[in-house]
Amino acid sequence: MLSVESIDLFYGAAQALRSVSLTAQAGRVTCVMGRNGVGKTSLLRAIVGHQPVASGKIMWDGEDVAKLAPHQRSRRGIAYVPQGREIFPLLSVRENLETGFAPLKRKDQYVPQEIFDLFPVLKDMMGRRGGDLSGGQQQQLAIGRALVTRPKLLVLDEPTEGIQPSIIKDIGRAIEYLRSKGEMAIVLVEQYFEFARDLADDFAVMDRGAVVLAGDKASMVEKDVRAHMSV
Repeated sequence: MLSVESIDLFYGAAQALRSVSLTAQAGRVTCVMGRNGVGKTSLLRAIVGHQPVASGKIMWDGEDVAKLAPHQRSRRGIAYVPQGREIFPLLSVRENLETGFAPLKRKDQYVPQEIFDLFPVLKDMMGRRGGDLSGGQQQQLAIGRALVTRPKLLVLDEPTEGIQPSIIKDIGRAIEYLRSKGEMAIVLVEQYFEFARDLADDFAVMDRGAVVLAGDKASMVEKDVRAHMSV
């Protein structure tokens, strides 16, 4: 469903991505791994439209979306859970979830029960302000907000960062459930190797703005991947 084809991305004169290619298919999790500062977040920002690419294509359902604005990509079914969560701290949990209504038709502007099945704590805290939630609860809220948009492509940037182990397990189970439905492609950037390894159907390892290892789970050589993740 998603095919990133030889994209280059710059911040001023500094090149962050060098001819990067990546694919993601419905019913599969593609994990992007690597050390800090190698271009993983830049790749995700390029996919969702937060940062323009200098060259290359971003094909989504047969359409090159590389020139489309983020809200146009969202309307085509692309949802983003950014690093650091970026929920609205002064809005309630309900209001944060309802910000996901923006790309939806009026008939679809409701919060699916599935989100509360995945993250029951959100239902219990609908009236609480987002800023009053723990880091793990805020991460669940950020994923829930993305799911409100009914995405066909879910892009997650380090969802386990700074999260307690029990909630990491909840997030892992949620990703496994979403994959099992077979309707959604998932791209996951992750530093926690075991979490990525256990979830990945396909993987790409980045170094210095380029993909240096890629393949399906069966072809993953753990020591080679770890070598590109250690400092």
